[in-house]
Amino acid sequence: MEEALNKQVNAEFYSAYLYLAMAAYFESIDLAGCAKWMYAQTQEEMVHGMKIYDFINERGGRVKLEAIEAPQVEWESPLAVFEHAYSHEQHVTSLINDLMNLAIEEKDHATQIFLQWFVTEQVEEEASANEVVQKLKLAGASSGGLFMVDRELGQRQMPIPVPQKD
Repeated sequence: MEEALNKQVNAEFYSAYLYLAMAAYFESIDLAGCAKWMYAQTQEEMVHGMKIYDFINERGGRVKLEAIEAPQVEWESPLAVFEHAYSHEQHVTSLINDLMNLAIEEKDHATQIFLQWFVTEQVEEEASANEVVQKLKLAGASSGGLFMVDRELGQRQMPIPVPQKD
């Protein structure tokens, strides 16, 4: 279980790195609202990684950080970026489900309870990314539609950082 949780720490930090690359892409094409949305997503993924990091330590385990794979840095369109984000969240959901299945198999009740938060969170993560995909599809080739979506995404608030232990 500890090894699998360590792999998930890496996956969460990779997710943060991927979303940061997406934010940089949006900055490069002057879509500041989309960039802000992705930057907020980056911070959220860092919080997720640290939650698992802290849980491993609380359980007396050992966190073992590994190299983070380089993310994709170019996309063909804003829609392609958000479709990638949605697909990525579906992948992360499968990783969380695999962790939960392992915790059930290992009869590790504490980890099952801990992972329940992530199971619920992934429902929101997928819905959030898919909502933007659908809005961008509705906007189509309209630059005015893209402008409106970008402006809306710029309203996303940054997540509140998780307090650190003393």
